[in-house]
Amino acid sequence: MTLPLDTSFTTPAAITPEAGSAEPWRLRFWSIFGGQAMSLMGSSLTQFVLLWWITDTTGSVAALASAGMAALLPQAVLAPLGGTLADRHSRRLLMIVADGVSALCMGVLIALFLTARIELWHAYAMMAMRSAMQVFQGPAAAASVVMLVPKHFIVRAAGLNQTLHSLTVVAAAPLGALAIGTLPIGWALSIDVLTALLGIVPLLCWRIPQPARGEAGRTGLWSEFREGLHLVWHTPGLRRLFLLLGAVVLAVMPTFVLVPLLVKEHFAGGAAQVALMEGLAGAGMLLGGLLVVVMAPRRLVRWTLVGFAVSCAALALTAMAPASLFGVAVAWWVMSGISFVLGDTPLTALLQTTIPDHLQGRVLALMSTLMALAAPVGLALAAPLGEWIGVRGVFVVAGVLGTLTSLAGFLSPALLALDDPPGPDATMKT
Repeated sequence: MTLPLDTSFTTPAAITPEAGSAEPWRLRFWSIFGGQAMSLMGSSLTQFVLLWWITDTTGSVAALASAGMAALLPQAVLAPLGGTLADRHSRRLLMIVADGVSALCMGVLIALFLTARIELWHAYAMMAMRSAMQVFQGPAAAASVVMLVPKHFIVRAAGLNQTLHSLTVVAAAPLGALAIGTLPIGWALSIDVLTALLGIVPLLCWRIPQPARGEAGRTGLWSEFREGLHLVWHTPGLRRLFLLLGAVVLAVMPTFVLVPLLVKEHFAGGAAQVALMEGLAGAGMLLGGLLVVVMAPRRLVRWTLVGFAVSCAALALTAMAPASLFGVAVAWWVMSGISFVLGDTPLTALLQTTIPDHLQGRVLALMSTLMALAAPVGLALAAPLGEWIGVRGVFVVAGVLGTLTSLAGFLSPALLALDDPPGPDATMKT
């Protein structure tokens, strides 16, 4: 069977953005993704608080690596199911349930902190549960974009969405540090419950169109997932793109978890310094998202490779800054955030414009699965490596490997060919 590159299904005119539905597409898009951004801010704040609590309590690379694995392993196991369900069932309902379950579980963790019964494994369990909910929420939200905006707006929508998310990162780190400094951790975590509710309300007010599924629903979940896997495996450019991204994630993922420990051990900083570093990086990501909106790049693969290469190189330079030059380290970390968005946003737009709409949930879930499998491997390697060469060494090794891997993408003609506009008869096999 072959599927045209543009789409292989039709959306009813009443709910197609180009057709001018009764629901203004701009208002609907901003309402839904504004709510999702608030939910993301709460999640980011919670992650900041929990990681700092683990860092301050244990000061251990192994403990932070364990936290990272707890947050990523559920994605590796459940991502195929989440993406398939996003194509098979209501994406709106999946997002509502995911936010609701996360809020409920956070309530349990809050009670444990407030009653002084909290243990390290409770935090790990909470991270695992939130990760499992993200498996369903992430593909549903990402696959909904193309159903909420006109095709000509997809690249800008990706940039605006990334900009909105970057704003939440800018706010989450300082708010997390402020919450830690002024509230018991239990009450600090309660902010996440409020933001989850803010993410649910717009979904109760607006509908999200679903693509026609054709034969979907008459086959099993595994058969539907294999359709997405078949598309990626038999499209050489996509196959190479997925493998490259998996290798980059394996290299650099440990650094995102180990930032608090780098600040505490090497720069002798506290939660405020971590918040400054993360907040300014969020501002850099905001700038990167705005640049993508303004420039609307067309050579998406090349932007992705260069953006990731520069981001990884800046990551290594962050740790190489002397202990007395924390400001220099922050500047490199901000540069890493800017360049990451300059690579990640075109990547999202590339997948959204290359993959047939009714397969996007499955293909995006497949990417999540690959990254979720690579990340724990990287974290497992980082724990003993960190004990041997220290947290700074982990950053340097990860940054160098990530840079070289990203640049290696330029050696693949099939990968670069994804930038070429398809001909009128171009098809993707599934």
